[in-house]
Amino acid sequence: MNTTTMSPLTVTPLGFVPDFKNSTLDPLNETACENWKEIHHLVFHVANICFAIGLVIPTTLNLHMILLRGLLTIGCALFIIWATLYRCALDIMIWNSVFLVVNLLHFIYLVYKRRPIKIEKELSSLYKRMFEPLHVPPELFQRLTGQFCNIQTLKTGQAYAAEDKTSVDDRLSILLKGKMKVSYRGHFLHNIYPCAFIDSPEFRSTQMNRGEKFQVTIIADDNCKFLCWSRERLTFFLESEPFLYEIFKYLIGKDITNKLYSLNDPTLNDKASKKIDRQPSLCSQLSVMQMRNSMASTSDSEDGLQMFLRGTSSASSLRNNQQEFYNAYGVSRLQHDVFC
Repeated sequence: MNTTTMSPLTVTPLGFVPDFKNSTLDPLNETACENWKEIHHLVFHVANICFAIGLVIPTTLNLHMILLRGLLTIGCALFIIWATLYRCALDIMIWNSVFLVVNLLHFIYLVYKRRPIKIEKELSSLYKRMFEPLHVPPELFQRLTGQFCNIQTLKTGQAYAAEDKTSVDDRLSILLKGKMKVSYRGHFLHNIYPCAFIDSPEFRSTQMNRGEKFQVTIIADDNCKFLCWSRERLTFFLESEPFLYEIFKYLIGKDITNKLYSLNDPTLNDKASKKIDRQPSLCSQLSVMQMRNSMASTSDSEDGLQMFLRGTSSASSLRNNQQEFYNAYGVSRLQHDVFC
C-alpha cells in the first residue's frame, strides 16, 4: 500500500486583502519623528549659543579671533558637561574634548601675541620720537634693537671716529644721550643731539663703496650713550624686513637733510634742534620738482645743490659751511639718494 505524504497548504479565501495600513514596522516608526523627544538640558543650548555668537562676530573687530576662540572653548566645555552629566554619551564627550584642546591652544597663543611689549627705558624715548610716529610696531622695534646691537658709552673728549683712520663699514649708531661735535680738518661743522644718527652720511654714501674711511672727526662733547648696530648684520636684517627697510631709508634721508639744514646755524642748541626735528624735513617743505628744477638749472651738480640751498637761507652764511660739508661727506654721491 503506497502512502503519499501531503504537505499542508494554506488556503486564502477569495476576496481577502491584507491590512497594510494597520500594520506597524518598528524601524520605520523610529525615524518618522512622529513623537519628538524631550528638549535637551539648558547646558546644551547655552553651548550652541556660544558657537552662534562666536561665528557672527564681525571680522572688522580688532579682537574678533580672540573672542571667537574663547567662545568656541566655552561652548566645547559646556558640551562636555552636557554629554557627561546629562546625556552619558562617551563619543560626544571625546570629540568635544579634542575640540576644546585645539581651541584653547589657539586662544592662549592669540592672547600671548597681544601681550604688551616692554621697551627698555633707555630706548623708549627713541621709539616714541623716531619709530612710533611711523607706525613701527613695538615688537618689530624690539627685534630691531634686541639683535646684533648694543648700547655703548663715550666720555667727554673721546672720539667716535677720526678722519682718515676709522672705517665706515663697521657700524651705524644713533645717539641716545649727550652731544657730539663733528669737525672737518679742524673746522666745526655741526652738533649731533639725542635721537639722531651719528654716521648717517657715511652709511648712505658708502653703501656701494666699501673700505672707505671717515672724512670727519666726531668727538663726544658730553658723556654720551649711543645705540650701535653691526652694519653688516643690520643690512641683512633690513633686507628681510621690507617695511623696516623703507623706514630706515626715510629716517636716514631725513637725518642727512637735517644735518644740511643745521649748517644754517651751527650754534643751534638742543631745544632748537628738537624743534627743527619735529617740523617737516627740508625735502617735505619744498617740492621735489622745485629741487630738481633748481639743480637742473646748471650743468654742475654741486653748483645746482648750492643754488637750491642758497634759496632757503642767506648765501653768505652757507657757502663756506656747505663746501666743508661737501668735502667731508661727499654730498655729490648723496644727491641722488637723498633728494631724488
